Amino acid sequence: MFYDRAKIYVKAGNGGNGAISFRREKYVPKGGPDGGDGGRGGNVYLRVDPQVNTLLAFSYQQHFRAESGEPGRGKKQSGRDGADLVIDVPPGTVVYDDATGELLGDLVEPGETLLVARGGLGGRGNQHFATPTRQAPRLAEKGEPGEERWLRLELKLLADVGLVGLPNAGKSTLLAASSAARPKVADYPFTTLEPVLGVVTIPGRDGGSFVMADIPGLIAGAAQGAGLGHEFLRHVERTRLLVHVLDGSGGLEGRDPLADFHTINEELAAYSAELAGKPQVVAINKLDLPEAQANLPRLRGALERLGYTVFPISAATGEGVGELLLYLWERLRSLPKPLPADEPRRRVYTLASEDAGAWEAERLSRHHFALRGRRIERLTQMTDFGNEEAADRYQALLRKWGITRKLEELGIQPGDVVHVAGQELIWDEAVLEAEREAERRRRRTKRERLARKLGLEEPAEGSDEG
Repeated sequence: MFYDRAKIYVKAGNGGNGAISFRREKYVPKGGPDGGDGGRGGNVYLRVDPQVNTLLAFSYQQHFRAESGEPGRGKKQSGRDGADLVIDVPPGTVVYDDATGELLGDLVEPGETLLVARGGLGGRGNQHFATPTRQAPRLAEKGEPGEERWLRLELKLLADVGLVGLPNAGKSTLLAASSAARPKVADYPFTTLEPVLGVVTIPGRDGGSFVMADIPGLIAGAAQGAGLGHEFLRHVERTRLLVHVLDGSGGLEGRDPLADFHTINEELAAYSAELAGKPQVVAINKLDLPEAQANLPRLRGALERLGYTVFPISAATGEGVGELLLYLWERLRSLPKPLPADEPRRRVYTLASEDAGAWEAERLSRHHFALRGRRIERLTQMTDFGNEEAADRYQALLRKWGITRKLEELGIQPGDVVHVAGQELIWDEAVLEAEREAERRRRRTKRERLARKLGLEEPAEGSDEG
């Protein structure tokens, strides 16, 4: 079975926790905080491996996790970074975020990589939180969780020429006659159940070659899901040139080949306007049959009046095949290679497109509020709320960034719930009042010091002078 779709879960490594440690060495009179930082979590990348042809491997394994960073240690020793995880995919893989449908990248070139999940930052140890007034901080940051998401992978084969046409038009026979590919050939519809690639070599053209794909037969209504064509039309999108193979004899049912031609083109247009606009060459096949020879003048005249280049061939005997392949090779030299989808963003996926310091607050209901923004979410994830000093620091930063004032303007009350970064925090007025009182003490101390320095009378308690 040809696997050209897959859904996988990727989880980047978590950052390691920062350490809380104090220097204790013999004969060293003064210690101090020396907790090291946690290591960074490993990233998850997708990488193009030209030796991989399908997404079959993802039918056996759907979950992928990168290594987490190690926690920091004393003596200012940082934890080891987690190892990155690289997942190999075939050329032509298109990557989507399954939850949002966002196109993350289009992987084409061998060795090309795409960052799909970023590892979490390591938490800072307590060495970073020492100040002249807090010389023995007992707080450190937790490691940031690594990003996780479900990805949808779709494979679009990389071929220069695509063979399209109704079932039993002779596409597989033409591919077998043109290359070393050996698709199944039989006299019943839907013999080909999956796309087949073949490399066509042009003799005497200094190694000239191109890749040709046999796309399973289309039928009327294929763009709406009828038959097999809808499943594989995406593979034609990569091609630069289409060869429309017509059964010139009309088949056993005695169909009109010209009507068949219009049926297929209508299905291509229904699926994609871009697909319908691709350059197209018509190969009238089965000239070894009397019916095809009789229909040839009428078909050739009608198609050439529509502006198509027509090649009468017999894939079974090889008649006219050489001329067709030579024309295709020369035509391809003048056609540009198709650009991967979303070319400007396909190599690097930026996880934080917004301003890192931007945030927004919203009242969800009477007692529920929400905070959003990369900076506040990261702070929440990396704060150890079981540590009193860490919780105090969190409250101080909310006030410093103006978040506390905004929530109060929205009407938050003690006991209300604030949702941020997947956590539910209870709004505690006592904690806020203690923070305000600490701020008032700091300001009062600053005024008193300034008054003493200037030799002025100290302002009365509660005064705003100075």
